[in-house]
Amino acid sequence: MEFSLFYFSGDGSTVQPDTYRLMIESAQFADQHGFSALWMPERHFHPFGGLYPNPSVTGAALAMVTHHLQLRAGSVVMPLHNPARVAEEWAVVDNLSNGRVAIAFASGWTMDDFVLSTEPYGDRKAAMWRGIQTVQRLWRGESVELNEASGQRIPVKTFPRPLQSEFPTWIVCQSPNTYIEAGKLGANVLTSLLSGTLEEVAKHISLYRQARREHGHDPQQGKVAMMLHTFVGEDFETVKEQVREPFCNYLKTHLDLLEHLAKGLNLKIDLKSLSNADIDSLLAFAYEGWLKGRTLIGSQATCLPMIDRLQQAGVDEVACLIDFDPNIDAVMAALPHLHALKETCNRKTVAVMG
Repeated sequence: MEFSLFYFSGDGSTVQPDTYRLMIESAQFADQHGFSALWMPERHFHPFGGLYPNPSVTGAALAMVTHHLQLRAGSVVMPLHNPARVAEEWAVVDNLSNGRVAIAFASGWTMDDFVLSTEPYGDRKAAMWRGIQTVQRLWRGESVELNEASGQRIPVKTFPRPLQSEFPTWIVCQSPNTYIEAGKLGANVLTSLLSGTLEEVAKHISLYRQARREHGHDPQQGKVAMMLHTFVGEDFETVKEQVREPFCNYLKTHLDLLEHLAKGLNLKIDLKSLSNADIDSLLAFAYEGWLKGRTLIGSQATCLPMIDRLQQAGVDEVACLIDFDPNIDAVMAALPHLHALKETCNRKTVAVMG
């Protein structure tokens, strides 16, 4: 099992020094302790996550302070961008990082984001697949016809040339069809448990591996990364209470996550009809539910069974979302425990293989 760090929640509404301290310091820690990658999101028009409007910009910054980690967009919302700009920006980061970039592409989640797009929201899936193919061709140095201002199509090549001849491509997957399409393309998969169970994801991964096989790609070479909220400490009960308030505050800013969780528990809840006290009670309930097989929040002993379940489901990497807690010192103090969990998993793998 590989381990990477995932950023998603940084508050962009406040003005303060060292705004990106957690991202920089945790990236350096991960680079020095054998983590596989960093994931930088694309977030628009919401304070929570507002630190990350452009993953190529944060990727360029991290290229300057790391040496080994792969730098991944997690993700580029393809319908919001001209493919030529994506190819140009990430070629710069590829050069700055000495060939360490990868991109996870997404079709888009929030309709408000599409004020940045010339594509209709309803056509976002098709726009994503078209955009990916165009970026890949431009990355390889091919000439691609794109529309200029008058509507005529002209041949375009992008510069600078990247160091990697082919960039590692990931697809953000939730639905079975997207897993299958990712397999057909030969791409890797970034997923989560925000809208389903691990058992459902395991079935989707099987479809993904099958699609890779049927379309000429090695089924075992494709990677599946699972994003999980992560905070590892010495003692489960201590961590549980330490993380309770920041995690509930995190959920409060993403009430749609509560609806997904309730749906997974076969509960019908209309959040608009609830009072603040009702929402607080629901948050407390949701937190307890999230701790049962949906996070890496706890101790090494309590997190190891989750790693085993992920491996059995076909997951290759845990993308550890660490910035839901605004207490930077607490998050950094927890990273050595996460590293210890990673090393324990590595030792178990070596023992099994031996």
